[in-house]
This record gives sequence, C-alpha cells and structure tokens, in this order.
Amino acid sequence: QVQLVESGGGLVQAGGSLRLSCVASGTVFSINVMGWYRQAPGKQRELVATMTTGGTTDYATAVKGRFTISRDNAKNTVYLQMNTLKPEDTAVYYCNAEQYVLTDYSTYWGQGTQVTVSS
Repeated sequence: QVQLVESGGGLVQAGGSLRLSCVASGTVFSINVMGWYRQAPGKQRELVATMTTGGTTDYATAVKGRFTISRDNAKNTVYLQMNTLKPEDTAVYYCNAEQYVLTDYSTYWGQGTQVTVSS
C-alpha cells in the first residue's frame, strides 16, 4: 500500500501563486507515475499534470505555461508549482501515484487539498 499526503493548498487572489506538495510513503518502490488531478464542484475529476520517474511530463492544456510539476524521487515527493492562478483553477487537488509491480497495476489517491482562487 502507498499513502499520499498533500499539503500547500489555500486561498489566493487571481494572479497569485501556490505550491502543492505530496509525499508518498509505504511500499513506494515501483511507483512510476506521480501527478495531480483536480475536481471542481459539479465537475468530474480531471488531470492537471503528471510526471514519470524518468522525468516525462504531461499537462492539461488549461494549465500549460502556468503550472510546473516536479519530483524528488529520493524523497518520494511530487510538487506542483502553480503560477498566474485563475478563478477557474479553484478545485480540490488530489495527488495520484501509479505503481507497477510485475503485471500488477495499482493507483493511489491522496485526501485532497483545497485551492481557492478569488477574483
């Protein structure tokens, strides 16, 4: 099992910045992908950004150029630097980890952290 704990959410004005952190613990070996998803009220959870252990990244179109994902593999931590925040970025942000062990695949979620951007 893998446990994910997020931190760094909060309230910020439009145009501001926040940095989210997510620390993985437990059986963290073979975690390949770590990333961030978000869910706004009344909407489905959507991908924000992911990064593989090798450094390959993927971003949602809506956040490209404003958000940056990074990882510290030695600390089993993934970060999301969010700049130029917009009110539409308001959501609960969830950390995600995907683990591959031989042919088994598992996905894990954190408890979520609220990000609110005021206009």
